[in-house]
Amino acid sequence: MVAKCDIEFIEADAPISDPVTKFGGQIALDPDIFGVSPGRMAYLFITGESEDEWVDGTYNPDGGENAVIVQPGGTSDAETVPESEGPSLYTFVDGRGWEGTVPCQYSVSLEPGEDPEYVGEDERAEWSEAEFDAYEKPLDGNKVAGTPGFIQADEFPEAGPWRLLVQLDSMTVPFHVNFGDAGIGYAYISEDGQRGKFLWQCY
Repeated sequence: MVAKCDIEFIEADAPISDPVTKFGGQIALDPDIFGVSPGRMAYLFITGESEDEWVDGTYNPDGGENAVIVQPGGTSDAETVPESEGPSLYTFVDGRGWEGTVPCQYSVSLEPGEDPEYVGEDERAEWSEAEFDAYEKPLDGNKVAGTPGFIQADEFPEAGPWRLLVQLDSMTVPFHVNFGDAGIGYAYISEDGQRGKFLWQCY
């Protein structure tokens, strides 16, 4: 079995500046889950969009429109600058679409649990429907670590091996993320805890 923590989102009534898991995408690298590594925090960035601008490539781990930055001691191709504040998540208010967007932050309650070990899609193709359902069902939802629950073919970034850092279901998070049609986002961290990548899939 693989350790994970299911995420419950809690709307924050004030900015969160402590080094804890929060959304916008800031994930504490708990050594009990991710092992001992130089990094203590992973930061997830996705190029923003607006009503007038569609940004392509956020689904591609090497498309240049997303990044997972591990600090301290991480390595990344992305250029970074130190800032005390940056772009935020946002949510839609009162059904007004883009005109009603407001910044938001969420703290989290993390409920420890376990996922089954990852089994490749070629092996899963030989399973019965009951075996497949028993494997897939626990993989759903928003979580830190665990085994990814893919909605298309199995997909990991190149130059692995990689571990799941966080999984976000765009249909159940309380903020706006564009992962296509009912998509799920998958952030990964390298086995040595120094690199990160992000991709998403949709129906």
